[in-house]
Amino acid sequence: MSELTNLLSDLVAINSVNPDLVPGGAGEGDIADFIAAWGRNSDLEVHVQAAAPKRPNVILIARGRSAVSTLSGGGKSLMLNAHTDTVGVSDMEAPFQPVIKDGRLYGRGAYDMKSGLAACMLALKAAQAMQLRGDVMLSAVVDEEYGSIGAEALLAEWGRWSADAVLIAEPTELDISIAHRGFVWVDIKTVGVAAHGSRPHLGVDAIAKMGKILVALDAHDRAMRAQPTHELLGGGSLHASLISGGEELSMIPAHCQLQVERRTIPGETESGVEAEVTDILAEIAAADPDFKAQAKATFARSPYSIDASHPLVKQLRSIAQAKLGGEVKLVGSSWWMDSALFGDQGIPTVVLGPAGAGAHAIEEWVDLASVERCRDIYTNLIAEFCR
Repeated sequence: MSELTNLLSDLVAINSVNPDLVPGGAGEGDIADFIAAWGRNSDLEVHVQAAAPKRPNVILIARGRSAVSTLSGGGKSLMLNAHTDTVGVSDMEAPFQPVIKDGRLYGRGAYDMKSGLAACMLALKAAQAMQLRGDVMLSAVVDEEYGSIGAEALLAEWGRWSADAVLIAEPTELDISIAHRGFVWVDIKTVGVAAHGSRPHLGVDAIAKMGKILVALDAHDRAMRAQPTHELLGGGSLHASLISGGEELSMIPAHCQLQVERRTIPGETESGVEAEVTDILAEIAAADPDFKAQAKATFARSPYSIDASHPLVKQLRSIAQAKLGGEVKLVGSSWWMDSALFGDQGIPTVVLGPAGAGAHAIEEWVDLASVERCRDIYTNLIAEFCR
């Protein structure tokens, strides 16, 4: 097997299930130890950063060199980024026993995203021999699959290893993702009047009132998706996620709670989404004097975009097209990624990773040839960006 395949197999064999997603999950401690040891053995500078107890980020650095000394040479710096956690392994037969078949490597995390991580590690190792003026870094962060505490911890100490640009190795089928959606979670509560079930004239059914909201939100979702406003991402979307209410079968319910997720596109904000839902409630209340409800945004992650004409995008695309021998598409991703956290800090960020399938699924695999191509693209970008 090639060095890259061996490294990826070693990474997949390490259980790094996110413990916030799956109670009792192994977490990222073991894989962090592996990456740190690999970095030291490769003569890289190694930093271990505690994002949470027993959940460390690992930052590997290949320092730039000036032409006349061993001091950093003042060139531009680039950070490669990958996450070390995976989702759970329910119903998988042997999730941590990597299997290679027909040019694919199977196992939990093979596609999302230990393949990108392995490609980044070897690209960083190759940078050691390039005599670059700029620093090259790899941040292997925890918890991307749940709360992104790893990326947040990294950015909280950004001054220690700040970079001029970031490339995230999430799987993109060798396309370049330059935009992705964000999301806002909103709690909606209706307030009714409790009463005995045999005396409905004395009560106001909070669950029935929530029904009006569900109908209105469904109409709003369909309208947004029917009128796309972003070239790569289309329109926003909204869905009802969780609902609860009532106290007992023989009682008119006085309370009902609905939790919804609103997927956002660039230009949309948490406060704007909260106002949007509040306006829908106001319209319902204007037509129903017994209707009482309130909405509050509880959590949000920003959408992300970088202009197709940005020098980083153009440089990466040129390198990728030269390596792949054909057009590389600029795409938008429907899911959220850590790139938005870097983007919120004004750091130019692009996403390019390998091809495969099965992210969060029972069968997960990555195309090994595409991982090799990613390593080469990352290496060539390092050579040009940090020279």
